[in-house]
Amino acid sequence: MDIKLVLQIVGVVLGLLYLWLEYRANTWLWIVGAIMPCVHGLLYYRSGLYADCAMQVYYILAGLYGLVAWLVGHKRKDNPLRIAHTPLRLVFPLVATYGAIHIIIYYILLSFTDSTVPFWDSMTTAMSMVAMWMLSRKYMEQWLVWCLVDAITVGLYLYKGIPLTAGLYLLYTALAIAGYLRWRRNAESK
Repeated sequence: MDIKLVLQIVGVVLGLLYLWLEYRANTWLWIVGAIMPCVHGLLYYRSGLYADCAMQVYYILAGLYGLVAWLVGHKRKDNPLRIAHTPLRLVFPLVATYGAIHIIIYYILLSFTDSTVPFWDSMTTAMSMVAMWMLSRKYMEQWLVWCLVDAITVGLYLYKGIPLTAGLYLLYTALAIAGYLRWRRNAESK
C-alpha cells in the first residue's frame, strides 16, 4: 500500500476525532491535536506542501499552549475561559498578524523551496495559525476562519493529488459551520 494513502487514512481518522472533540469543546482535542500533526507533516512533506508540513510543528506547539490555556482557564474562579465572540479590539491585530505571516511564509516558499503553490500554501498556513490561537482563547469566530481555510484547502489538496485528505477538508468545511452554530448557541445560553 502506498505510504501517502496510509498517511491519508490515518490522518482522516485522527482529523475526524479531533473535529468531533473540538465541536464538543472537549479538552482532549489538544491531545489528539498533538498526535495528528506528525502524520500530516509527513504526508505534506511527501506531497511538496512545505508550508503545510512546517505548520505541523506550530500545531504541536499551539496544541500544548491550548491545552494549558484551557486547563488553567477552566480552573480560574474569577474569570473562567468560556466560549465568546472575538473582541473587536483584536480584529485588526489578528488581520495584521495574518498578513505578516502570509508574506513571510510566501517569501520563504518562493526563495527556498520548489513549491508549486506558494501563495495558497502560505495563505492557508497563515490563516490556520491565527485560527489556532483563536481556538485556544475559545473565540467562536475561529470556526469562520477554519471554514475559509478548509474550503481553500480542498482545492489545494485536489490539485496536489491527495484526494482523501481533500475530502476530509470538505467535511471540515461543513463541520466548521456546524461548530460555529453550536458554539454560538452555547455562548448565548450562558
